Amino acid sequence: MAANSWFSVLTSTGGSLTSHRLFSTSLRPSSFFIPKADSQNQNYKRKVLNKSSSSPPEKVAGKQKFSRRSKNEGPFANADGRSSSSETGRSQSTAIKSFGLQKKGKGIMLDSKDQQVYCTHTAPDYSLPWQKQRQFTSTGSAFMIGDGKLLTNAHCVEHDTQVKVKKRGDDTKYVAKVLARGVACDIALLSVESKEFWEGAEPLSFGRLPRLQDAVTVVGYPLGGDTISVTKGVVSRIEVTSYAHGSSELLGIQIDAAINPGNSGGPAFNDDGDCIGVAFQVYRSDDAENIGYVIPTTVVSHFLEDYERNGKYCGFPCLGVLLQKLENPVLRACLKVPSNEGVLVRKVEPTSDISNVVKEGDVIVSFDGVHVGCEGTVPFRSSERIAFRYLISQKFTGDSVELGIIREGEFMKVQAVLKPRVHLVPYHIEGGQPSYLIVAGLVFTPLSEPLIEEEEDSIGLSLDKMMIARND
Repeated sequence: MAANSWFSVLTSTGGSLTSHRLFSTSLRPSSFFIPKADSQNQNYKRKVLNKSSSSPPEKVAGKQKFSRRSKNEGPFANADGRSSSSETGRSQSTAIKSFGLQKKGKGIMLDSKDQQVYCTHTAPDYSLPWQKQRQFTSTGSAFMIGDGKLLTNAHCVEHDTQVKVKKRGDDTKYVAKVLARGVACDIALLSVESKEFWEGAEPLSFGRLPRLQDAVTVVGYPLGGDTISVTKGVVSRIEVTSYAHGSSELLGIQIDAAINPGNSGGPAFNDDGDCIGVAFQVYRSDDAENIGYVIPTTVVSHFLEDYERNGKYCGFPCLGVLLQKLENPVLRACLKVPSNEGVLVRKVEPTSDISNVVKEGDVIVSFDGVHVGCEGTVPFRSSERIAFRYLISQKFTGDSVELGIIREGEFMKVQAVLKPRVHLVPYHIEGGQPSYLIVAGLVFTPLSEPLIEEEEDSIGLSLDKMMIARND
């Protein structure tokens, strides 16, 4: 069956990343390939906003070796544009605050301080795991969320050796510490201990998930400039999209405001001056223009609540099954599905908790009481539908869910516990540095996608070929 007739809910959670990865969970068309940073002229690439680099010289030449990837809130009933009385984020205790912008009537006014992130990176050499690659520096954007913490993109501080931040209008750089990295959602949490840095801070809170055509303003430091940059546009689309850095699929906001390298980690605001998300990637193609992406506040609040619950970031869970759409009425009749709903379970991961209650050939028709359509979509806000994966991404590791399934014509409800997926070939290496063992002149190191990318020719493996094999 053609790969594009399938969809996957095996949400990746990742460890540490690379900036030219396949957009995939486990089944994903190979056309969604993210080229390396030096392939600026290729079509169909969704490129993460890698930071402007001042060194090494390879960056100027467009051949920086590192640059490796730059691929909601409470119950679903509350996710629909905040139909309840509180139309802010998942938790007011984790509401984002930024002291770069202040409300003034309808609109925003730049009259305080924003943050620029300076990071020194030392990426591992996966081919020679006992050494590292050449150091280089980069710049990005960040903003305050209160309690002495900042938010930026995970790819802005990947493989960091030193991270510093500077306020708008200040000439002093302050050392920052990375508290948590959300590789799957491309978010990093920073802290700055200096009290001087926080003087005069005036934070802002989360805004609600925007609607189509809502105005949006992106603030940051593109191209490594020392002065703040502001671009404006509108919300073009809201859907589950591919996150290049983590090779995951989460809710994303598509905008037409200009986003450039260095904007990564900067806040996006609505007309009321509320933060609606974090700029993080763009889509590059000869056939498309002005397509940028913002991480919505629903995903950010999930990251922050996960960190508050566990003292660390645990990641987004997965259901542990591969699903197929049930648009064909003949197939639904064969499976004894009486109505036009449900998705077919094509494969169950044997190590997942759901393998004890769900079998291949079952049809999932509901998730925690929300009906799943035959196209693999669920209701979203008042008159929209969104991919089934959206419901899973709102859950936390260890959460229990109730699934309504049809097995051989019989309807039943089962309980399952959601856990992060562990990839056989990981997208990222935990801790950033690969382990290795030398025996009689042979070097053994774990197989990972970064290693495959570096040694694609010598080891005879290709990411494209691997994806084709998965799709078959």
